[in-house]
Amino acid sequence: MTRTYWAAGTAVLLALLFAVAATVASASGGDGHGDGSGTPARAPGLYSPDAGFARDMAVHHQQAVEMSFIVRDRTKDEPVRGLAYDIANTQANQRGMLLGWLDLWGLPKVVAGEPPMSWMGSADGHAGHDMSGHDMSGKDTAGGDMAGHDMGGATTKPGALMPGMATKEELAQLGAAEGRDAEVLYLQLMTDHHKGGVAMAQGCAQQCETPAERALARGMVEAQQSELTLMADMLKQRGAAPRG
Repeated sequence: MTRTYWAAGTAVLLALLFAVAATVASASGGDGHGDGSGTPARAPGLYSPDAGFARDMAVHHQQAVEMSFIVRDRTKDEPVRGLAYDIANTQANQRGMLLGWLDLWGLPKVVAGEPPMSWMGSADGHAGHDMSGHDMSGKDTAGGDMAGHDMGGATTKPGALMPGMATKEELAQLGAAEGRDAEVLYLQLMTDHHKGGVAMAQGCAQQCETPAERALARGMVEAQQSELTLMADMLKQRGAAPRG
């Protein structure tokens, strides 16, 4: 367990270092495509993977922060509270990075009519249509939505916005739980949340064109995979297991 906690803590630190480095790179044009003025020579387009990932992951991260603050008030267990603090701190910082990039690119943080995950491209890695049948303009081309959509093992549940995200009912259940019940539910919900986050970050690592953003996405994958191992151990200690 000591090694697992150390590994997770190291991964969180690496994610934060990626975030700091990415901010500096973006602000200075350090990705090799800027002029040092803070604006890339060619900013990503409105529906590009770079912009779509920034918008969607900012929303995804916000829920992780919310769940982490909830569980800190529902249990006195220090390992769970410590994990929740690390996740809230890391993802709040990364969320600020993602929203900051959108400001630098002169792009909105919300696009009316844009379905979640529409930036995810086809199997050949080119954005244009997402796997639920929406084109990049946000129009439904196949009559489907993200509910039940599978993305690398991460599923969007009915009532949830994106892969791994909790529903309003699950958030209410977490807010009403206490002690071990709150710990187990949090670890299960966050396990699902991380699986969705890893799949999204892998998508950006493959499709995003901004080097600093790809580096941040790879850091997210490494950190969250390490935390998934840690959370599986913590669930086992409590006589529970990840859901599904």
